[in-house]
Amino acid sequence: MDRGKASPILSPRHDSSSRVAKPESAAEKLASLKARVAAAVGSNKPKGGLNVGLHPVLARGGLNVDLHPALQDLGQYKPSKSVAPKFATSIGNARPQPEKPAPKKQLDLSGPSAEETRNNPYFDMSLGGQTATLKTRHSRQLVFNQKGKYIQQANALRRQAALEAMKKRIAESSRKIGIDEDLDTEKNYMIEAPPDIEWWDEGLVDGRNYNNIFNPRMLKIDSPDSIITEYIQHPVLLEPPQEKNTPAPKPMYLTSKEQAKLRRQRRMAELKEQQAKIRLGLEPAPPPKVKKGNLMRVLGEEAVKDPTAVEARVNREIAARHQAHVEMNEQRKLTKEQKHEKLALNQEKDAAKGIHMIVFKIDNLSNGAHRFKIAKNAEQMALTGICIIHPKFNLVIVEGGEHSIRQYRKLMLQRIDWTENSPTRMKEGTKAEALQEWLKAEDEKGDLKDLTLNKCVLVFEGEEKARAFRKWGSKVCESDSAARDALQRAKMENFWAVAKNLK
Repeated sequence: MDRGKASPILSPRHDSSSRVAKPESAAEKLASLKARVAAAVGSNKPKGGLNVGLHPVLARGGLNVDLHPALQDLGQYKPSKSVAPKFATSIGNARPQPEKPAPKKQLDLSGPSAEETRNNPYFDMSLGGQTATLKTRHSRQLVFNQKGKYIQQANALRRQAALEAMKKRIAESSRKIGIDEDLDTEKNYMIEAPPDIEWWDEGLVDGRNYNNIFNPRMLKIDSPDSIITEYIQHPVLLEPPQEKNTPAPKPMYLTSKEQAKLRRQRRMAELKEQQAKIRLGLEPAPPPKVKKGNLMRVLGEEAVKDPTAVEARVNREIAARHQAHVEMNEQRKLTKEQKHEKLALNQEKDAAKGIHMIVFKIDNLSNGAHRFKIAKNAEQMALTGICIIHPKFNLVIVEGGEHSIRQYRKLMLQRIDWTENSPTRMKEGTKAEALQEWLKAEDEKGDLKDLTLNKCVLVFEGEEKARAFRKWGSKVCESDSAARDALQRAKMENFWAVAKNLK
């Protein structure tokens, strides 16, 4: 091919400026190369005048040589988001900068406007009252306390405390003198006036009183709105509450002859079973039961030869049988813990049949042994209640099962000698001054008090629906009001008035 006829675009340049010029940069080289390729592609377009780009695979360069793969998509060039050269240069090796994400839209959390809420027919005002009304939130005003506010409150508290202290001093002085506001006076209950018309007549009389009772027109007997109808109301049948507390029927006991007959038959059946096992070789034959009565008949010749040794042998066997009998009885006995469990179970069963209550009035409880017996027996019999200790008289209220209450009643009315007195015994760590003078067994001179006229009287005995006390306790009360307060928790303050008026 003639060099002069070659394409002027792809032919090498021979001008003097290209030889003398400075070396071009990579960007300039890329720009010049793209310009030359674009000129070559433009010269090879068809002559039809249509601006249609060639397929990248069919694009050819000079000398019928395929274009470089990096230059095949120059006809459909689209600017990319990150322009980076596709050949190995220092700029091409640079890491492309990450694209900054577009800012996300904030979620609109504000509620509907007041106008939209009012126009919504399905909006519930009780659920969205805050958005339904146009209320502006105002800042809270500062409220300053006036001068002397807390000083006045403190003075009022001091006056109240002084008044309470004065009441206590007056009560203490009146108790010492013997003047108690509750000593001889009881509560006066106001009796209400009878109503104008009774509740059972309101549905039969047309009015609020009995003025027109003789007028047939004012009575609701034959009228349509009368409570008297032709129908009969059958009340619901309820089980009587006392049936659950009825004791179980007593078992029928056998006579002595019937018991002996049953025992004889039982022992005969056991003996036949044992003999059958011995015949089959399952059990060894028992040794002969030698006693002093059948000594000669069982041993025979041995007893004649050496009677002393035989008698000693028989005595040893008798002692061994007695010892085995004693050991068997000891094994069947209950331990101390098992006895307590059995007793507690029986007491629970006794209380489940019904709760009984009993109230006693005791003149004097200055003997400490009497107070100990009252409390200890109540705890051992699983009884609940209270013992009110008062200078004038003492009140004991106990409640529990029928059996326990019966035993406690015998204790209080028969077993304890209330005329007996014993010296005061103080526990370790307690002082004699801590005990009130009227609770000591000795008088002012140091002698034992005379309890000849001391007695215990039964005030009340009956059943109750449930226990009124949780446990057993004692309370020392120096006034009637304190005793009533102690009994008021169990709603039994009326027993104090009954015992007080009892002669």
